[in-house]
Amino acid sequence: MSDVKGAAALRATLVFNLGTLGALAADRFAGRVEALGLKPKHAGLLAALDGGSAASQQELATRLGVAPSLIVALADQLQELGAVERVRDPEDRRRQVLTLTAEGRRLLDRCAEAAEAADAELTAGLTTAQRTALTRGLRTLGDRQVPH
Repeated sequence: MSDVKGAAALRATLVFNLGTLGALAADRFAGRVEALGLKPKHAGLLAALDGGSAASQQELATRLGVAPSLIVALADQLQELGAVERVRDPEDRRRQVLTLTAEGRRLLDRCAEAAEAADAELTAGLTTAQRTALTRGLRTLGDRQVPH
């Protein structure tokens, strides 16, 4: 009896539901961007560069909360695809900055389309009001989290 209560209690938690749905959503998104020759982390780096200003690999690693070596590897792959350009900072020649190219913007747009399609698939059973409330609530929760 306690096993049933335990399972029901677990399924009633936000953390369990977010984790389960998050894994499902991540898999769906990954499958869609894989068709573009990308992984979700590539999409994250493209999005981080979309502000229009160049950013160093170190700055991007800090902003995204990942190891600098991961940014280097992702940037190498995106550079091969023509999606980013690496340029030496004229004020500090030791520093390399990344900028998004026209191809990078095109790929970012395709990633956004992939995410929107995955969203529609995942929320197909919700009303527009439910989807809006869910998105707003998740965004609020995300904005309030403090990086560890």
